[in-house]
Amino acid sequence: MNVLTDNFSTFGDGFLGTVELTVYASVLALVLGFLMASFRVAPVGSLRVFGTVWVTVLRNTPLTLLFFAVLLGLPRFGLVLPFKVFAVLALGCYSSAFICEALRSGINTVPRGQGEAARSLGMSFGQSLSLVVLPQAFRSVIPPVGSTLIALAKNSAIAGAFSVTELLGTYRTLSELGYNIVWTFVWIAVGYLIITLAISALFNVLERKWGVAR
Repeated sequence: MNVLTDNFSTFGDGFLGTVELTVYASVLALVLGFLMASFRVAPVGSLRVFGTVWVTVLRNTPLTLLFFAVLLGLPRFGLVLPFKVFAVLALGCYSSAFICEALRSGINTVPRGQGEAARSLGMSFGQSLSLVVLPQAFRSVIPPVGSTLIALAKNSAIAGAFSVTELLGTYRTLSELGYNIVWTFVWIAVGYLIITLAISALFNVLERKWGVAR
């Protein structure tokens, strides 16, 4: 226990750093995922192509490489931001591709007649998608979206290699101080377990309330 009690503030800072990364990146991933899913089913060909390219590139790019591209590449174009912001961008954009595909699969479960009925009432594509189709699709994609956000929380560990304060990075500090590395990783694992269980509990509540009965 002394590894935890002697370094509670260090673990606390790393834990809060991981929570911040997870929350901000999750919001970005959900917004971009919703937008890209809308693009992929849009009647405009250029939007469908953009959404397809976005998903194809990000789903097939290693996350570490994306971190290098964002944290080291963007400053070369004059965009200088705190490393934590760059980390949120990398995590959020990467996860948005998976959110997009989960939402698109949910959209495909909604009967085509629902959208046609909405348009026959005079709704635009955007209105029928946001007011009729997506609310129904959301009910069927709660579990995969939750799994994606759990993966995002664990993927945030990569940010520690880029000078961003997060939970996994605490092992370097404690290792330099001579603490047992095994117990250090045990407490780090407990921290990640708390975060992922909290996300899982939240989506279990959402699924019980709005999920499709099977």
